[in-house]
Amino acid sequence: MTIKQFLITSPLSARIGFGIVLLNLFAASFAPVIAPYTENEIVGDIWLASSYKHFLGTDQLGRDLFSRILYGARNTISIAFLITFLSFTMGTIGGFIAATLKGWTDQLLVCIVDMIMAFPTLIFALLILSVTGTSIPALVVIIAILDSTKFFRLSRALGMDIVVMDFVEVARLRGEGVWWIISHEILPNAAPALIAECAIRFCFVFLFISALSFLGLGIQPPAADWGSMVKENASAITFGIPVPLWPAGSIAFLTIGVNLIADWFLNINSQIRNV
Repeated sequence: MTIKQFLITSPLSARIGFGIVLLNLFAASFAPVIAPYTENEIVGDIWLASSYKHFLGTDQLGRDLFSRILYGARNTISIAFLITFLSFTMGTIGGFIAATLKGWTDQLLVCIVDMIMAFPTLIFALLILSVTGTSIPALVVIIAILDSTKFFRLSRALGMDIVVMDFVEVARLRGEGVWWIISHEILPNAAPALIAECAIRFCFVFLFISALSFLGLGIQPPAADWGSMVKENASAITFGIPVPLWPAGSIAFLTIGVNLIADWFLNINSQIRNV
């Protein structure tokens, strides 16, 4: 689909969603170029009001809030994307293997996933991060493992429906191996639902990272992160200063954009299935 076809055929909500996502990706990619100041440069007094020098004012240390939000987009979005990719890969492969092999392999993988899902996700993450530390690699691996359980459940359910189809049985009779069946038969037919789930899970991961940062166990200062920026400037609300609303609004803005795209994609997939 070309850009012109997309603009003609897609609903207004999808175009708004793509615009929001592209705006955030642009800000994250070119933050050092767009930002008037560096990430941690102290440029004035604390909680200054918006002005031509500081578009959104300054934070609790006197750093330019607009620059911090741009760098926060780079940190938060890139880490959320990496976590979503890893959780998608682990969960989807595990789910398709369980659906294809069945038997004791399926039972073992389901038991492992059920054990992980038995604990509340936030409490489990807080417990593990308090032991392993709050480094970026630990944050990525732990959240990716926790979130992969959702992809496992979905891909296993989709795989169970697909493996009983005639074209999969034909592939088995031809002597095709497990990986060939997964990559050539199951994955292409399950892709639309999995892609839509990726968009939704990205939102959950994005919000989860922000929540952990707000609690002090996510991306650590002085690195800019929207969740930690809300926490650091929360007391400004007491004095009627809207500084924490800007990073909170940025979180909501991107989440809405991604959900608009996911809703449009799910709608397309349901229409195709009904044809």
